[in-house]
Amino acid sequence: MRGSVLFLFFIITSVCIKAQTAGNSISGRVMDSTSGTALEYATITLYATNSNVPLTGTVTDKNGTFIIKGLDDGTFTILFEFIGYKTFSLQSVSLNKNKTTADLKNILLARQKNTLQTVVVSGQTKLIENKIDKIVYNAEKDISSQTGVAADVLKKVPQVSIDADGNVQLAGSSGVRFLVNGKPSTAFGSSITEVLQSIPASQIKSIEVITNPGARYDAQGLGGIINIILKSNNAKGYNGNLSLTAGTRVENGSFNFNTRKNNLGINIFISGNKRLNAKTLLSSARVTNDSNQLNLLQQQGENKIERHGFQAGGGFDLTFRKYNNLTGSVSFNNFGNTASGLTNQLLEINKGSAEPVQLSVIEANNKFQFKNVDASLNFKKTFTKEDQELELGFNTSFGNNHQASANEQFSLPQDSLFYGTKSDNPGHERETEITLDYTQPLTKEVVLGIGSKASFDNFTSTSNILRYNPLIQIFDSYPSLNNNLDYKQQVYAAYSELSFPVGKLFQAKLGGRFERTDVNSFYSNAQQQVKTPGYNTFVPSIFFSKKIGEDQTIKLAYSKRIERPDYGDLNPFVNTNDPKNLSAGNPYLKPEIGHRFELGYSRDISAKGSVMMTLFYRINEDDIQPFIVYYPSYKVGDSVFNNVSVTTRQNIGQEKNMGLILFGDLHITSKLAVRSNVSLFKRHTINKVDKGYNSNSFNYRFNLNTNYQFTSTLLAEFFGNFNSARHEAQGNYPSFTTYTLALRKQFWNKKGSMAITANNFLNKNVTQKTNLFGPGFSVDMVRKIPFRSIGINFAWKFGKLEFKKENPEPDSNLNPTGD
Repeated sequence: MRGSVLFLFFIITSVCIKAQTAGNSISGRVMDSTSGTALEYATITLYATNSNVPLTGTVTDKNGTFIIKGLDDGTFTILFEFIGYKTFSLQSVSLNKNKTTADLKNILLARQKNTLQTVVVSGQTKLIENKIDKIVYNAEKDISSQTGVAADVLKKVPQVSIDADGNVQLAGSSGVRFLVNGKPSTAFGSSITEVLQSIPASQIKSIEVITNPGARYDAQGLGGIINIILKSNNAKGYNGNLSLTAGTRVENGSFNFNTRKNNLGINIFISGNKRLNAKTLLSSARVTNDSNQLNLLQQQGENKIERHGFQAGGGFDLTFRKYNNLTGSVSFNNFGNTASGLTNQLLEINKGSAEPVQLSVIEANNKFQFKNVDASLNFKKTFTKEDQELELGFNTSFGNNHQASANEQFSLPQDSLFYGTKSDNPGHERETEITLDYTQPLTKEVVLGIGSKASFDNFTSTSNILRYNPLIQIFDSYPSLNNNLDYKQQVYAAYSELSFPVGKLFQAKLGGRFERTDVNSFYSNAQQQVKTPGYNTFVPSIFFSKKIGEDQTIKLAYSKRIERPDYGDLNPFVNTNDPKNLSAGNPYLKPEIGHRFELGYSRDISAKGSVMMTLFYRINEDDIQPFIVYYPSYKVGDSVFNNVSVTTRQNIGQEKNMGLILFGDLHITSKLAVRSNVSLFKRHTINKVDKGYNSNSFNYRFNLNTNYQFTSTLLAEFFGNFNSARHEAQGNYPSFTTYTLALRKQFWNKKGSMAITANNFLNKNVTQKTNLFGPGFSVDMVRKIPFRSIGINFAWKFGKLEFKKENPEPDSNLNPTGD
């Protein structure tokens, strides 16, 4: 592994050195040929002469000017494009040692008089953009993920990792705040894994990753924020896209339609996803020490699961009186799964003694369904003064979930039922937010932002349990296991942040956020109601940024974060579906507090690509982790369970992480591009629950993404990802390897495409070995999870964009013609 890291470092270094010697540049200004008005956001694309593969490109600024730096010697063709204007091509622009710069002066574009039919607008947006406070992964440019789901896209995002079960970590932390289009959803509160397995990748435009959120963002989420941006388009006229995928494990489809006339834009979408029935093989062996008596519990079986998801919605965008903008959206989501399992169980009391071995088999059936509606209405007012803005937002999300399960345990060889439960668990959740944000430029370079937010979460659920009564051989009500939950949480927040330059040294952004949290909860089966006192949290954030030339940036950041336990973590209800492995919530959990320091360096190497390097240090106080405790006997209601392990979540103590993240996006040739992301970090866990069980581990993650453009319409891609094994408070969790090979062919003037994708095609299953241990117990588990899949995707883009000649406003930057 060390050799791989050094090899990558030498590649990046050599490219950087070479780029420093490639100092050629091309500049100019793009204008309307009739009025002389500067054209902002005009697209400039650079090609090597006699090649149809773009080398690099840029867009014009508000003055219509552009510059492309870091070019090698050669002869180029330059294409100038702007919506509603005729494309202009400039041939044979040469750069060499005698001519290192080319000033093209004014490039005049003529207006397109005709209506454009079925227009496809393509820019030179990078796959990954490194902005001052976030990383943006433009997922719609990624071909190998299009046959999959949101979880497949997330695997490729820098600093994000996903294990074999779909659990997400950001910069080594599982405390992630998920948003959709910048807004929260009750869907993620119900089951993050289900949502990420149910959103088609073809529906995602981009993913934003914010590891050090500023004061404007919520303090929730230790690892940071992941914002999933769904596809939409604000171009005038109408446009849309259709995507259909068929595969051995995943089937999905999505349709988007956008239309805009004058100041009103409307978009609608619908998507669906189904993950076909998959069988996971599992086995475990648990050894417990009870009063110097060794007990062995062996379990072996299989679990089958099928997932499905459906989404539909729409939105509008209205601009009125020039400076006022009103947007709204509503979406309906339906996610769920059905699962069944069969587990053979062997229990040996006092291992090695003459006592008989107890044999049994467990049959389990589970069904989960979640439906919710997300709605938002936002008003934004701009002013004549640049960057002065007022925003008012209202977001609400309400959903219903329903979980039902049935578990029966039969003794062998008689095959007689002796234990079983049936549960029905409906729940209702509502989340509402009201936000107010104001930005005021104090000077041209000093900007003040202030705002406030109020959020209200309410969750209620009922668990009705039937338990098998062997005396009368029927399932009857078992009140001591039933549970009613009513959970309310209110968070009130206010913030301010100031952006300003420190002389000519660097840019600074300082912020502070105050949050007040109040929780009111009721758990019907708790032995005593535990009142959670309200608490205050102050969250500072500090950003320093220094640009070196036009293509290098150094950033230093600090932020404080909080991870509040939710109702699922706090609910003391005991799940007894498997009478030897119980699980329960912990109403005594305290919020987890995290501090993250980050030093980053990024460099754009023009046509050669870009590199990013990040050093980070994070410390978590009252760290929350899943925790297993073994009990010789454990009482639930009026029942006693013997020889059981109980899993809860605990504030285990303190966790420290220190590491390095490297990312490189290198264009080796005009046809070959290589991207790689390497994460190296050391984790130190101080276990204050089971003292003496502290742990130290070195973790690393590596992925490689290679694209090769055979022709302008044929592209191949390979993606491979490896996560090392990791050590947590109670044991070792396995490594995880995935790889993908994809091929895409475009046709119909690049409006249509077909893609074939193969994931983990060399092996049917991924084997996961886990070892857990604590006082009085140790557990070894092996799971074989089906991962091999082959899929084919069809995509089609369409549109009809209309342009009308407008009376241009005069550009104050132009010299007056005189009267």
